[in-house]
Amino acid sequence: MKSLPLPLSHTQKPIRWHVAQGLLLTLLIALAARWLSELSWLAVVGQLVIAMLLGMLCRTFVGVKEQWQAGISFSSKRLLRLGIILLGMRLNLGDMLRMGPSLLVIAIINVAFTLIIVYTLARWLKTSETLSLLTACGTAICGAAAVAAIAPQLKAKEEEIALSAAIVALLGTLFTIGYTLLYPLLGLAPGSYGIFAGATLHEVAHVVAAAAPGGQAAVDLAVMVKLTRVAMLVPVAIIIGFWSQRTQRQRAGAHLHFHPQPKSNWRSLPIPWFIGGFLLMSAIHTTGIVPTAIANDLVWLAYLFIAMAMAGLGLNVQWAHFRHLGARPLMASLIGSLLLAGLGYTLVSWLGISAF
Repeated sequence: MKSLPLPLSHTQKPIRWHVAQGLLLTLLIALAARWLSELSWLAVVGQLVIAMLLGMLCRTFVGVKEQWQAGISFSSKRLLRLGIILLGMRLNLGDMLRMGPSLLVIAIINVAFTLIIVYTLARWLKTSETLSLLTACGTAICGAAAVAAIAPQLKAKEEEIALSAAIVALLGTLFTIGYTLLYPLLGLAPGSYGIFAGATLHEVAHVVAAAAPGGQAAVDLAVMVKLTRVAMLVPVAIIIGFWSQRTQRQRAGAHLHFHPQPKSNWRSLPIPWFIGGFLLMSAIHTTGIVPTAIANDLVWLAYLFIAMAMAGLGLNVQWAHFRHLGARPLMASLIGSLLLAGLGYTLVSWLGISAF
């Protein structure tokens, strides 16, 4: 006798409910991280890293049901891309152009220098290629958001993403405290100090906190320079995509006597299309057609989605893997951060930049 299909209530509804449960878990963690990040002593760490750490703690002490994985995976992959796209609402391309070429030059030099130094040091210290690139991008561009945006290009493991984000957060926090203490001794005008902070620190939260002793003008300049570095995420992601695809083809060809070339089409291009969405949202924001209040709400939503993604990431990371990968990329990022601070201070001092 032919069996009848099970009704919707016995098949699809439980599956959808489990997906919803996984999404709800990441949402609750992201909201808790948002609340914690508003505490003065945790603000410098930032919502994204706190969400990842809360996810790791939840997995360790509470546990995660297997049926929740679909919803958690949806957060860590799909919502991540959507969050990166919406984050473009924070970037005004016109403001960057009006600030003159000097800031763009500083951003390009600092990003390129840090990428090369951190990656080279990490590889010299026998760190994996993927972990080296993730740590370099997080240090050079914009912390955890850069790590999350670059990771799909490299097909990175979740523990590699988590470790890279945590390293950047730890060092960024330490350097923020150091900048604040050293501000009276640096001999920089408030505007120059703001540019120095924005050109060398890791997360936007770090930049704002470190520039605060210089006053509001220093903070404004620091954020603008930082967002210029954030804009470097687009070309860097595209370059890494092409480089990663070429490396994979070379490795595949090394194991085969005959390796036919795959057919080329626009879908096969190693361009992270969600980064294209980020740039499109930046262009829309630049036109001014989106009211400031709505743009701010979209940025808030972007960070919520990315925090849900980081929570999902943390929910799939085991502390044992985290400890195993540890000290070498941390050392590479530390040395790279110190050299970046020295380079940034030198550039600001030589160019005599204070305001635009």
